[in-house]
Amino acid sequence: MSPIPLHGWPYPGGHSPAELLRRAGVALDTPEALAASLPFSLGDATCGCENELQAGVLGSAEAVDLPRSIVESNYYRNMVKRERSGEMPRRIINELEEWLQANPRNLWENSWVRLDPRRLSPLARQAWESDLLADKKQPLGSLRSDAGRFSCPGGRLRLPVSYLLKLALVDVLGRGDELPPRVRGRSRALAEHYLSDNTSPETFSFHLSRPEAPGAGSQAAAETCRRYLLTHLLARHAETRLGLEESGQRVAVYFSPHPPVRQKQLSQCISDAFYRELFMNPCLSGWNQGEDKQRYMHLCHQVLSRAQFNGLHRLKEAGIILNNLVTLPSASNISLANNGTHVSLGSQRLSRAVAQGALQPAHEKYLGDLVTKCVEHFLPLFVGTYSAAPYRLAFADFHPEKVLSFLPFELDYTHLRMIWRRWRKKAHLKVRPLGLRLTPFGPPWLDQPLAKLFGLRGDCLPDFRLMDYLVCLMSTKQSPALDGRLGNHQRFKADLASLGVFDPSMPLYMLHRQREVATHGFAGFEGRHYSLFYSLERDLAGAVDMQRLVTALAFALIARGRLSHAQVPDDPVVESERRQIFFAAAIGLPTFFVRQDTPNLLLKAILKDTAETRPSRRYPGYLRVKLAQYHLGCLRFIRREAAEIIECLGLGDTLADLEERLARPGQASALGRLTHGILSELGAGDALRADARRFNQATEDYYRTGLRRRHLGEAWRVLEQDMSGRGLKALENHPSSRRALGRILGGREPRALLAGLKEPVLDGRAGAEEVSLLVNLLLTVIDFQERPGQESPAGAASMEPNHELDHAPIYRQA
Repeated sequence: MSPIPLHGWPYPGGHSPAELLRRAGVALDTPEALAASLPFSLGDATCGCENELQAGVLGSAEAVDLPRSIVESNYYRNMVKRERSGEMPRRIINELEEWLQANPRNLWENSWVRLDPRRLSPLARQAWESDLLADKKQPLGSLRSDAGRFSCPGGRLRLPVSYLLKLALVDVLGRGDELPPRVRGRSRALAEHYLSDNTSPETFSFHLSRPEAPGAGSQAAAETCRRYLLTHLLARHAETRLGLEESGQRVAVYFSPHPPVRQKQLSQCISDAFYRELFMNPCLSGWNQGEDKQRYMHLCHQVLSRAQFNGLHRLKEAGIILNNLVTLPSASNISLANNGTHVSLGSQRLSRAVAQGALQPAHEKYLGDLVTKCVEHFLPLFVGTYSAAPYRLAFADFHPEKVLSFLPFELDYTHLRMIWRRWRKKAHLKVRPLGLRLTPFGPPWLDQPLAKLFGLRGDCLPDFRLMDYLVCLMSTKQSPALDGRLGNHQRFKADLASLGVFDPSMPLYMLHRQREVATHGFAGFEGRHYSLFYSLERDLAGAVDMQRLVTALAFALIARGRLSHAQVPDDPVVESERRQIFFAAAIGLPTFFVRQDTPNLLLKAILKDTAETRPSRRYPGYLRVKLAQYHLGCLRFIRREAAEIIECLGLGDTLADLEERLARPGQASALGRLTHGILSELGAGDALRADARRFNQATEDYYRTGLRRRHLGEAWRVLEQDMSGRGLKALENHPSSRRALGRILGGREPRALLAGLKEPVLDGRAGAEEVSLLVNLLLTVIDFQERPGQESPAGAASMEPNHELDHAPIYRQA
């Protein structure tokens, strides 16, 4: 990409972007000096992860909270009375009762648990009493107004699994004295990293990864593995020590990107208010004023539910819905039950420059928006390669108002129509004898026989989560979201609110979101486009390294004068043009279309490296681009423009691994390996030949069993490495860690001990004493990793959840 005269609105303070970076300490003398001094380059980047997990409670309908809460609710009783009086058709009651009874797995996803508070240690009871306060900063203040909802008959507590995990960690610490006081105190602070937010449990990094040498990804993956293993052990502690198992409740916590099939089914049987009562988190952990956060989450659900209905009008305006025959969406939007991973990268160099005044907030905003626009061009490289969320859509699902989901708010009408046309062509919707391509009519009694008669199988998407969730919002003409000006997000949200699309109090949903020093305590970016990793050690690690590389590349292009806001204009159509590629990857479309005269000069530069691009015969003035070739074009562009950065960060193997994933997607990509595991669970050889509901149910079973065990196996390997060789020697050389190990192990050889405990832990059979031992062992390792001077030190950094009514945690660094 050759230098282009810079123009557009004046730079903040009259400084060019290159000069701003020079003021931040970036050396522009030689390519090597530039690569070594860039933000996010060697020794500069910090990394933290937030993981949204799926929780399920196994047990009979008589033992588990969710079915009992439904049957005992006023909502259910009122429905029964209305049906008996003839005010409501019996069909609605039948659907709900069938949902309650037809559960052969006895798995109740996102159910709460019921436990005896007398089983809690004094420290855990103290934590519970504190978390029940209306404002935790006022220990003598009043309780939450909804405190009564956490009690049930018999004096038992009912709690969401997200909070159970925090309480279990505090309970372990309150039962023994194996850990030295300093380690014990630091471990108590880790309990706050278990958040009650949205629907599912969330955890965020116990400490930042700060690699002084190549390997940010591997360090972030190792930290995630330790945290996931600890989470598994805490669930087992609750089953054994806190009596869940005795009362017929087993808890499973695992990675799963989709809202459960049965939860979707239930959402169609009940009102949106009752859905929120059952599934929206009470926000007991992570927030000083939990009820305020809970009200905010209810607002999010209401806004997204309303957006579903507003989307019908947009689809009609776009010419996709041609008449008034539509399938109305459920009043209970389920998208907030989607789960993903957010990766936050921070730059110590930028943070320091802003803190010391070398860069003003206006400079930070100008650079941050430009970097985000640049990085968005490379996000299609991540979809399906590093993370995925395979999902089957049946023929009966192919109503545009259902499958296009939030796309009417994310793409321009032109790209929306192009995607819908290409998607219908990709999906198996064609009646071959007649040469017609059908979409469903609506009534199941008509659509299902038609699908069976003509073999209309629907489609299988690489990453359905990215379609089923509002991952980004398209700018308005008057208020671009990424034009580099201070306050642009607030102006944009005000525009969206006036259109009835959004609420100004909600954070702006974006694929790649800037983290600003004034708001978040550090300068950096959060990648929010990750769904499910097949391997934490391989896929998460590779994704973090690639995210770091493309972010550093964006700064390099800016420093060389090769990238400005004028080169990626802030126009909704131009914004939609680059984002359509990302959504095409999520759907699995083979091609997309770009204007031949696009003003997006960065996209033009990437397309020069993209083979097999030709003028479109269907759309005059457009280029037809193959997605697979665009991937390779991005890779060529990165290899050429970031050659020195790749060498500096030692990411040659990462690029080679990405190339293999692109060349052999069925075997090397996350999508290929996840799909293989699901089909093995299902006993099928082809996703499209499997019934859609059975395939989607098999994905959930696989995530809860086979994939969960795989992730735990990876986490166990990390613990084994921590307790052998150099890892063990480093622990023994640290005084407090050595004392803790002595008390925990009691003279036993760690490798032999772990070998004997591996299978019981992975199978969920470990006893209470074994679980306590392993939790204390993990806390010792995590405390050691958190200390300055270790392999992945946190230094003076601390990480806190975002108390600004946001979904993701903030990683604050001093």
